[in-house]
Amino acid sequence: MKLEDFYFKMSLKTEPILDDTTLRDGIQMPGLAVKPKDAAQIAQLLSEIGVERIELFHYQKPDKKAAKLIQKMGLGIRVAGWCRAVKEDIDSAIECGFNEVGISHPVSDIHFKAKWPDKTREQLLANVVEVVEYAAKTHGLRTFVHGEDSMRADWNFEKEFINAVAQAGAECYRICDTVGIGLSDPNAPLPNGIPAKVKAIKKETKIPAIEIHAHDDFGNAVENTMAAIRAASGVWDKVYASTTFLGIGERAGNAETEKVLLNLYLQYGVKKFEGKTFKLKQTADFIGKVTGYVVPPNKAIVGDYGFAHESGIHTHGVLNDPWTYEPYPPELVGNTRRLTIGKQSGKGIIRHKIIEITGKTPSDEELMNVVAKVKEIYANGRRSSLKEEEFKKILRTFNLLQE
Repeated sequence: MKLEDFYFKMSLKTEPILDDTTLRDGIQMPGLAVKPKDAAQIAQLLSEIGVERIELFHYQKPDKKAAKLIQKMGLGIRVAGWCRAVKEDIDSAIECGFNEVGISHPVSDIHFKAKWPDKTREQLLANVVEVVEYAAKTHGLRTFVHGEDSMRADWNFEKEFINAVAQAGAECYRICDTVGIGLSDPNAPLPNGIPAKVKAIKKETKIPAIEIHAHDDFGNAVENTMAAIRAASGVWDKVYASTTFLGIGERAGNAETEKVLLNLYLQYGVKKFEGKTFKLKQTADFIGKVTGYVVPPNKAIVGDYGFAHESGIHTHGVLNDPWTYEPYPPELVGNTRRLTIGKQSGKGIIRHKIIEITGKTPSDEELMNVVAKVKEIYANGRRSSLKEEEFKKILRTFNLLQE
């Protein structure tokens, strides 16, 4: 079997660009922090897997240090500073040496009434336009505008907002599904129908490019990101996908960089990621280590158990042909196949592990002795898989492995 037998069947008539915000939205997750030198290493790993733009904070001293470290590395990726719609934030970004910024501002009445009850839509929009002009025209920065809570915005106002910031010099508008209620269904109407919004922005505004930033409150962030990319195909020349590695971020987090990347590569044949996917696991492990985030073992693609097999049916299949229970070789993403011994393990995997560890084929009697011992352990209440050393101890009990 080859990857070509199952993948690369679809194609896109748009260029998807990964815009990773792990070092901005990701580290807003409660309990996470990252040192400047580690942030720089994360940026390097992201560049190596195919991310083309990253977004950074730049307000506190460690953030500023990280921003300057990253820019000195010459990684060949675009580095943008995240800003509120205030000129002081633009000044901070300029001080840090950024050539581009993302300016975030709400577009829904829910946010307007909660944050600025005494201001009108027109007053708020006038301020955003002034700040965008200050960034784009006064200082020549490449400027994105993030429409916070886009999925609950009045479309007529949002359309006016997008056209105003486009005229002020913004090159890209970010559709922000701030509370994760977007719908991927092509038939879903505005404001929260993502394909409808992607197409309406092209038809009814003058903004040169769009981006999708999906939160995972409904567990749909990856699907909604892919839905935006599919909707952009044949409509937009390019589409940005704002993601975080491992999906880390506020509340339920964001669309995972690694999931969007692998879907684009395998399912839609985006060849620019070819040869880069093998660093996905390494990137996940490093981010987990330096931020304090515990990567769930069953996390798709990069989890330690992503290619772990224990039950008799699965291990029997995988030992005969890995394609039976694996969608692609674990090496493709830098992961490892793990055949573990546990409550559901059968004779086949136990025999395989004995041969793997001892280099010898056990007799039927020896095999059954080990199988019986494993069953006894689990009959006595054990739940977790046996560690390698625990299994070796069993083998020593039956003189299958020397001390």
